[in-house]
Amino acid sequence: MEKTVNRTTKMDQQIAMHSVKEVQSVSHQLKLNQLKKVKIKILETGEFIVIPTNALFLLSTILKNMAEGKSITIVPSDSEVSTQHAADMLNVSRPHLVKLLETGSIPFKKVGSHRRILLQDLVTYEKEIQKEREKQLAFLTRQAQELNLGY
Repeated sequence: MEKTVNRTTKMDQQIAMHSVKEVQSVSHQLKLNQLKKVKIKILETGEFIVIPTNALFLLSTILKNMAEGKSITIVPSDSEVSTQHAADMLNVSRPHLVKLLETGSIPFKKVGSHRRILLQDLVTYEKEIQKEREKQLAFLTRQAQELNLGY
């Protein structure tokens, strides 16, 4: 699995803070115009490069995260991860993750005796769990207000 991992330095963060709004603004304009590609000029070399507009949207997201001081990891969405890596991503134990796999909560495939999970399926599961948590929290909040518990 190819992935790119970079730690965000203070200098990177400062540079990203200065450029993120401009890139987001340009990205928004391009989205409205529904352009498929964009030409970028590299001032230092004078060269032009053509990239997909979606790559500029991704650059905008990367800069936003860097401006917030977050480190960036880019992993192709069709990548497969091991059970340990998946457990680490969900912040659960590996045995708990295996139970989720065996009950069908998260799809997986076996390669020999090893289970492999598509990153895309893991992200989908995580979003579903987050929606369920928000739904339950809203229910508890309504209930606390109805019972006048002072929250």
